[in-house]
Amino acid sequence: MGFIDVPAEQTTAFTDLILSILSIGFAFYLAGSKRMVGSRFRARIWTMILLFLGLSAGIGAVAHGLEMSDSLNRWVWHPLNLGLGMTVAFFVIAVINDVSGERRAKRMIPVMVTISLLFFLVTVFIPGSFLVFIIYEALAMLGALISYFLLTIRKKLTGSGLITLGILLTIIAAGVQATEAVRFTLIWEFDFNGLFHILQMIALPFLVIGATKSKEKEEPTEE
Repeated sequence: MGFIDVPAEQTTAFTDLILSILSIGFAFYLAGSKRMVGSRFRARIWTMILLFLGLSAGIGAVAHGLEMSDSLNRWVWHPLNLGLGMTVAFFVIAVINDVSGERRAKRMIPVMVTISLLFFLVTVFIPGSFLVFIIYEALAMLGALISYFLLTIRKKLTGSGLITLGILLTIIAAGVQATEAVRFTLIWEFDFNGLFHILQMIALPFLVIGATKSKEKEEPTEE
């Protein structure tokens, strides 16, 4: 098993690896930082988001960067898809926590994890069904975008504007990847997957900084 010799796949693997390192680095930053506003539960949820994203990107670097048989490549994609599903699940939990509170968010953890596992199993046992998973991810991210946008315009949560921007960049990145039509050369050859990773890397700091600065604004009290 050696490195793949397709230029676009090489840059895809490299950008996947960088995304993995950034995500895991941010996860450890949040886990060990006292700058995270809110409860320990909130910090743990955002840490889980970043860890699962980092895990998925790391596996993606292997899937894109190494020569292997088609059957082995399909098996490598299974844990990658599971990691992406869990990333989405915990992102939804983060939204619920910021919108409705910790108690409701904790109750929704088993629900969201179960939903993600079900969608993952669909991709495993029904060939060509990954579109179903993409729809699930798109609906979750769209709901998150709307939720944080409303928190921003209502000035309910400081930092929500940065999170909104990060989510918007993530959705744009996913849209670019879904087209499967982008290919360009900037020193190295990139395709839609490589550009997706670059946009996701740009989105990460907005999400992390927004999460660390997010704090519910207190309503003014009447004298």
